Amino acid sequence: MSVNLPTPGRALAVGAHPDDVEFGCGGTLAKWAAAGCEISHLVCTDGSKGSWDPADDPATLVASRQVEQRAASVALGGTGAVVFLGWRDGELESGLRQRADICYWIRRLRPHVVLGHDPWKRYRLHPDHRHAGLLVVEGIVAARDPHFFPEQGEAPHRPSQLLLWEADEPDHVEDIGSVLDRKLAALLEHRSQYRSTMDIDDPASAEQVARFRDKIHARAAEAGAEDGVPYGERFKLLSKL
Repeated sequence: MSVNLPTPGRALAVGAHPDDVEFGCGGTLAKWAAAGCEISHLVCTDGSKGSWDPADDPATLVASRQVEQRAASVALGGTGAVVFLGWRDGELESGLRQRADICYWIRRLRPHVVLGHDPWKRYRLHPDHRHAGLLVVEGIVAARDPHFFPEQGEAPHRPSQLLLWEADEPDHVEDIGSVLDRKLAALLEHRSQYRSTMDIDDPASAEQVARFRDKIHARAAEAGAEDGVPYGERFKLLSKL
């Protein structure tokens, strides 16, 4: 198990939905941002199905989730782009058009490290997470090679490393003990997800918010425990891109 990459100059995190990045690698991004890294977010879907209330208006939810995602990026210390591809929530595909989108933004933003969902996680239920992970892998291949999508007018770019969160067989951990509160602050910016994702029915309930905070602390403690760090985020690290 490797521990702590050198701080990259630029990092791009690709999530299926708003809030996925904060759950998967928010602490790592916050740590790197504090050390001078330019962090950017790319969200594949519009988040329009991210509610358990059938009366919620999807268009209003999309707008709210974009505001929340931008605020979460700021909470992590983000100074880079926050990109919304706008594919319909729950219907993401790992097709050529979507791959071209990811390729374009990798070439344009030129990250040294890319982070995303592990598409090979066993027994994954949500198809958007699987497809978003495939798009990260396939988008890197396209971005690095000049004969993919030459009509984009962007120079090829090969990132140095890829970190995949939610991996069944992680081999890398980032120590996030110094920035765990920033990860939590970023997650709590996603107020539309309090009920469905964070089990917070009443945002004014200090007890419910504290319960969620304890849950994130426990997850990070478990992730770091085997590798000698107090709080961690674990990944599959790919370096030969």
